[in-house]
Amino acid sequence: MRRTRLTHAGVAALLMIGSWTAAGTLPAAAQDAPDSPTARATDSAPASAGLLEAMQWDFGLTRAEAEDRLAAEREATDLVPEARRTAGSAYGGAWFDAKSEKLTVAVTSDADASTVRSLRASGAAVRTVEHSAEQLDAARSRIDRLDAPSGVSSWAVDPTANTVVVNIVADKRADNDVRTFVDKAREAGPVTVRTVAAAAETFAAGTVGGDPYYTGNVRCSIGFSVHGGFVTAGHCGGAGGQVRGWDGSYIGNFQGSSFPGNDYAWVNVGSGWWTVPVVLGWGTVSDQLVRGSAEAPVGASICRSGSTTHWHCGNVLAKNETVNYSQGAVHQMTKTSVCAEPGDSGGSFISGDQAQGVTSGGWGNCSGGGETWFQPVNEILNRYGLTLHTA
Repeated sequence: MRRTRLTHAGVAALLMIGSWTAAGTLPAAAQDAPDSPTARATDSAPASAGLLEAMQWDFGLTRAEAEDRLAAEREATDLVPEARRTAGSAYGGAWFDAKSEKLTVAVTSDADASTVRSLRASGAAVRTVEHSAEQLDAARSRIDRLDAPSGVSSWAVDPTANTVVVNIVADKRADNDVRTFVDKAREAGPVTVRTVAAAAETFAAGTVGGDPYYTGNVRCSIGFSVHGGFVTAGHCGGAGGQVRGWDGSYIGNFQGSSFPGNDYAWVNVGSGWWTVPVVLGWGTVSDQLVRGSAEAPVGASICRSGSTTHWHCGNVLAKNETVNYSQGAVHQMTKTSVCAEPGDSGGSFISGDQAQGVTSGGWGNCSGGGETWFQPVNEILNRYGLTLHTA
């Protein structure tokens, strides 16, 4: 019964042993199946069929265009660390441009001609800006120390604008406490103010049917398998809290959790549950294998899997953003144009076959649109000394 249930609506990145005879191994039938995780581990395709179909639907691309974009994004992702080293103190940030399918690297006027030539020779476009990434990060850190009112949604360095962008809830921009915050933020460094439709909220939900995990009366989504468990959002449960699967059976406990300030946690796995390096596309058990966690640049495409709204895709909009939830601010988040709804919290953000992070919160929904933030997965792995389970 458990195996049949999982085939139709599995828990992201987890499978149950059930009647299977050996923990950590797939039955022979699954090993031989062309769509099984084991068989797909050696697949040379740029992404699974499910991910490509989602990108075609959400971005209006053909299959060939989706494959080309994923290939270009992988090149850009690999280029970012090299570009940062080449530019040195003149580095002003980088982002992926979907139209040109190239990485754009910002540098200050301090960059010499040889640096610019090296960046261009690597395949990147180069833009000269006023402020370095170090200067902008310092300004954002100063803003982090301010007390933010509820009318302030978030703030982050925007490399394309070469400023720190402060996002204000549209109907709160005239409030005195919001105006005071903006004035103090401008004193911290170069700031641009933008408006958003609504304040950020976390995406936990009360217990309802579906394919989630549960803790107390909260439903959330599993993020990524790690050796010994899985990572998810911190606001879904505190350390020691018991976690149950879709069928109500015991999975494990929160071994570590942090929220606010951060929004990450990890849960140990046992009692007949085991981990696989899979993010589900909600239609097959093995939709997308996880092969690593290389960080995608701003502008890259990204997809999310969650227990409420399943698969949706969008773009990376900002990094190192501070999100001002009602429970408190959370730092170093990544913002995307992907929608989400209550119950999607903790779910997987993936770019190609590279794990990116776990869903934290946002505003809007998947009917009218919105924006969503995730906690980067590499930070979670480093914090708890975990190893991502990869194919």
